[in-house]
Amino acid sequence: MRLRPGRPDLTRYTDLVRVPGATGDGLAVTFLGVSTLLFDDGACAVLVDGFFSRPSMLRVGLGKIAPDPARIDAALGRLGFGPGARSLDAVVAVHSHFDHALDSAEVVGRAGGVLVGGESLANLGRGAGLAVEQIHLVIPGVPVTYGAFTLTHVRSDHCPPDRYPGDITSPVVPPARAAAYKCGDAWSVLIEHTSGRSALVQGSAGFVAHALDGVTADVAYVGIGQLGLLPETYTREYWAHTVTAVGARSAVLTHWDDFFRPLDQPLRALPYAGDDLDKTLAVCRDLAAAENVALSLPRVWRAEDPWALTP
Repeated sequence: MRLRPGRPDLTRYTDLVRVPGATGDGLAVTFLGVSTLLFDDGACAVLVDGFFSRPSMLRVGLGKIAPDPARIDAALGRLGFGPGARSLDAVVAVHSHFDHALDSAEVVGRAGGVLVGGESLANLGRGAGLAVEQIHLVIPGVPVTYGAFTLTHVRSDHCPPDRYPGDITSPVVPPARAAAYKCGDAWSVLIEHTSGRSALVQGSAGFVAHALDGVTADVAYVGIGQLGLLPETYTREYWAHTVTAVGARSAVLTHWDDFFRPLDQPLRALPYAGDDLDKTLAVCRDLAAAENVALSLPRVWRAEDPWALTP
């Protein structure tokens, strides 16, 4: 089959870029590419993934990768965290692939907080030199509070195909091959704030049927990477077992950008050879309209209020 050249044109979807900016006096979420999300109320903050290094495709494919301290410091500084600034309360990764967890332990070392996840993520933390007290192993379904936030991890699955399946069974010391960053545990993460607001973070477009039954969230941050290469029936099932399952009234789509491109350049969609955002958005528009869910794409680097789109 002949590969389709080019990549989706993001200017076609400006109508979806509609999450209001945060007012500055309450809970906000800042999108930082892929599934990296900062939940921040001005006093407490939780970071999902914290992937800032974004090594090139050539480096990922042919060489070894490692956290880039300059890129990490630049991102944390822009967000107001790090030495001499604010500290994070927790860093949680949705699974242990490099495009989610390459920098997570390094971020904890530079901005404080604890690394929160399963045994594979813990082995990335150990390889990065984190102390025992800087790593929190989660128990599925058991809420744990970090500052003003309560996190509940629910077992999930990676979107097929998983290019680096399996568990990380020993500490990974970078630089290392991308294949060393195996998926490990994949999670749906419920984030609840003392304000009463809640959000589901579904970083990978995978799911475990009915795993989220009984979980409720106002907003769903929904990873859509690779959905454009899968049958439409899969996308509809995925939506049903994530957005519909938790009763979210606002769905913000993530994991659609080309993560080999540095964050200091404008985001662009993955090429058609790797995904088809056009196809995915057409299906998601249909699903959102049928359920009266506010569908949106986030702006990078902008503190936003997705709860403003909920009834």
